[in-house]
Amino acid sequence: MGMPGGVSSSSAGASGGHPLLAPCLNGIGKFSHLIDLDFMGDLINYLRKLAGGGNNSDSSSEKFSKQLTVTERLRCCIVAFKVMRNNLDALNVDLQDFFVQLYSIILEYRPGRDQGEVLAEALKIMLCDDRQHDMQRAAAFIKRLATFSLCFGSAESMAALVSVKHLLQKNVKCRNLLENDAGGGSVSGPIAKYQPYALDPNFSGALSSVLWELNLLSKHYHPAVSTLASSISTMNTAQNQVYHSNVSPQQAFMGSSLEQESFHPVIDTGKLNHKRRKGIGPYSMPDGSRMSHDIASKPDEDTVRKRLSEHFLLIHDISETKRLRTEQERTTLFLQLYEQYKKQKKTKSDGSKSRKMRKSRPS
Repeated sequence: MGMPGGVSSSSAGASGGHPLLAPCLNGIGKFSHLIDLDFMGDLINYLRKLAGGGNNSDSSSEKFSKQLTVTERLRCCIVAFKVMRNNLDALNVDLQDFFVQLYSIILEYRPGRDQGEVLAEALKIMLCDDRQHDMQRAAAFIKRLATFSLCFGSAESMAALVSVKHLLQKNVKCRNLLENDAGGGSVSGPIAKYQPYALDPNFSGALSSVLWELNLLSKHYHPAVSTLASSISTMNTAQNQVYHSNVSPQQAFMGSSLEQESFHPVIDTGKLNHKRRKGIGPYSMPDGSRMSHDIASKPDEDTVRKRLSEHFLLIHDISETKRLRTEQERTTLFLQLYEQYKKQKKTKSDGSKSRKMRKSRPS
């Protein structure tokens, strides 16, 4: 059963796409309990190299890791944790590099390009499945996932917020992030200021911040996201308070993805009509004119191009007028200086003539 490790190493030599990498990783994760323990350490090292989470002197492996997609790197992290879970009593491997890699992958994720269900599975296995996390690491992931929820759709936001709720349930001290005091409440940690771009979650200083993102998410257009954000905001810091969450990030992502196909956000037409009557609504133009409802709802390409052309021509005319006015003022100043110079020169010449005339007179 040493074959999976060899498959991982041989797949590293592939160029271009990696069509066999995902099936290979799925097979390793499914049959990891049958792998010989003698090959387990090498397997984890290969997965660490593929995920890009460890220092490696082999430049070719580093180059290959950079070519992997976000989804493929997430799969490597998932398989590493599955291997560890199935062989927990026999292995003693530090998985910190995989946490560091997940912390950076969250920022690299792009919906449409990457698979959200794989990210949700990684959040479930690495953060939510009955693991005790270091307080600094847990706070860092809570803060980053809350920020992540502001930037993407409802499915990704639900998966991230479910993970945030799980982490807050297991780490009571991290609930101090829910306080509104500057500095993260009563717990600050060794790092006094939050470092949002830190590479290692243990050195981000997230305990020094607050989850202000939940206030914005509670006003989210999707009712499920706003309800979940509001429920997280009301969690107490009491030690004896127990919360139960039966929804995993995967379930939240899949449920929101299916619901999103038929979901249409509710628009308060009363407020829009009131704004339009006052002339400050989205259908009002800067010159005081208003667009019709049909044009505002379904903009015509030719109309948009015409209005943009008029707008940029107006800006160009304004810039040209400013340039000509500046040039005119400069020319006027030069003419004034020249007139002053002529007057001074004439005064000097008249004075010299009068002195010559006085000298030429006989005494």
